[in-house]
Amino acid sequence: MEKLDLTKAYKAYYTAPTKPQLIDFGPVWYVTIQRTGDPNGEVFAYATEALYTLSYSIKGIYKMEEKDFTVAKLEGLWWVDGDSRNALEVPKEQWRWKLLIRMPDYVTAEKVEEARVKAIGKKKELVLLSDIQFESLHEGSCVQMLHIGPYATEPETLRQMYQFMETSDVNISGLHHEIYLSDPRKIEPSKMKTILRYPVKAVGVVKG
Repeated sequence: MEKLDLTKAYKAYYTAPTKPQLIDFGPVWYVTIQRTGDPNGEVFAYATEALYTLSYSIKGIYKMEEKDFTVAKLEGLWWVDGDSRNALEVPKEQWRWKLLIRMPDYVTAEKVEEARVKAIGKKKELVLLSDIQFESLHEGSCVQMLHIGPYATEPETLRQMYQFMETSDVNISGLHHEIYLSDPRKIEPSKMKTILRYPVKAVGVVKG
């Protein structure tokens, strides 16, 4: 039985150059969980555990149907309340985020619920399993770039992306999106790789 590896099947989605690029993405399905708080705190850790627990439960169901897949990379959408607030100037306790793990196109809502029941049966203490959603996201045109290094140095990469947007006559039209290609528990911060992505629209275009 061949196992589906989403990072290989969708290389354009899971790769980015070290310079800003404009790229387009269609609708993608994810399991997601949304919360507020410091990414170094307990809530974030529990949310991540719950998301991976459900993802592996979904994988287990499809493996029995000979549709096995590799659980994909963790992703995150980040924002703060108030359009004029710079996220880096806001206390981390006020950061809002939605964690996502991409699912294969053949995953259905019914199977997700079946997997949730199984996961809750094994980990009743993981109450956040009940809050995970199965939803699609269509970002369309995006500017993205590969960030190499610790999360703290992302502003320099973002500065390059903002300059590219200005010269390309596009504006941000969605949330700050990160794809975590590296496991911070297994690699030193200077070598970590993270895709930074923003949905964009052409200047003057009204998003409907």
